[in-house]
Amino acid sequence: MKDLTYPAWIKLKGLLFLLIGIAAAILLFPDNPNSRTAGLLVAAIWSFCRFYYFAFYVIEKYVDPSYTFSGLIPFAKYLFRRR
Repeated sequence: MKDLTYPAWIKLKGLLFLLIGIAAAILLFPDNPNSRTAGLLVAAIWSFCRFYYFAFYVIEKYVDPSYTFSGLIPFAKYLFRRR
C-alpha cells in the first residue's frame, strides 16, 4: 500500500477518525450512563492519544532519530526487536 499524500484525503481521513471516536463514545455511554463510565472513557481516550504521540513523536525525536514508523505494527516490531 502506498502512502497517502493528497492533502484533502489526509484531512478526510482525520475527520473520519474523529467521527468514529465520537460515534463510539455516544454509543458506549448510554449503556451505563454514570460518572465512572464517563471518566474511564475520557481516561482511555487520553491515554491512547498520549501513546500515539509517544510512538510517533517521542521515539523519533528523542530515542532513535534514525527510525520513523509507518504504523503501530512496525512500531511494535521495532520495540521487540530492540530488546
